[in-house]
Amino acid sequence: LSASPQIVVLFLSLLGLAAAGKLLVVPVDGSHWLSMREVVDMLQQEGHEVVVLAPEISMHIKPSKNLVMKMYSVPYTMEEMEKNFNLFLHTSFEEGSFIERFLKIYEAMKEFSNMSAVSCEQLLQNKELIRYLEESKFDALLTDPVVPCGVILAEHLSLPSVYFLRGIPCGLDFEATQCPNPPSYVPRAFSQLTDRMTFLQRVKNLLFDTQNLFLCDFAFDPFSKVASEFLQREVTVVDLLRKASVWLLRLEFVLDYPRPLMPNVIPIGGVNCAHKELPQ
Repeated sequence: LSASPQIVVLFLSLLGLAAAGKLLVVPVDGSHWLSMREVVDMLQQEGHEVVVLAPEISMHIKPSKNLVMKMYSVPYTMEEMEKNFNLFLHTSFEEGSFIERFLKIYEAMKEFSNMSAVSCEQLLQNKELIRYLEESKFDALLTDPVVPCGVILAEHLSLPSVYFLRGIPCGLDFEATQCPNPPSYVPRAFSQLTDRMTFLQRVKNLLFDTQNLFLCDFAFDPFSKVASEFLQREVTVVDLLRKASVWLLRLEFVLDYPRPLMPNVIPIGGVNCAHKELPQ
């Protein structure tokens, strides 16, 4: 099913039982925020109090007169962030053999993950900002868990969390929601396979799946360490992801392969970057 921003606002409004609520938003930069911004603006127009938490250095998350924004400092420059982001983006779409792409994606994900974890650590170590969040009595937290800093905050603040996402690398969204994801039927990323495979293609698909065993460990391990130190107990990213109240999945099964979903996973494929008419 597709969903308009109005439908998404309706889902989020149900958390407050039709009363205006107080929402903490922990976005992810880039197209993730451009998609989420449209929904956040509508929630604010509906009378909900929205507070957006963002780093001082970002490409698209900028202060706005319509939103309350709480910024925190990070130990890198705009140039360093853009270089890291572009490296990760371009590597994801490069062609080549499986091994070549795997090694390039490995390095790009490592750099991107480390920078994101450093940003998250700076936020969690900001005692004044954390105290403000603790005292603000939010009703819910909206975040994109592809960078699980908001997931950690939701656990610390004991808030019901709403995930707004396209997907999580390594299939962690499948693992956290316990949605079936058999390699016999669900094509893996970069495999260029369909859901109708021969036996040898299924073997190939299974081999593509093994990369997740390596990528997930280093991509999300820094966040597990940050979360364990901040929450003062041993936790993993998957442990925290499992506590989500609602997953708003920006998928459209006309373009993405259909797959089983759990009751709290809602496809909203119609909500993506706001449409802008292209020039001639």
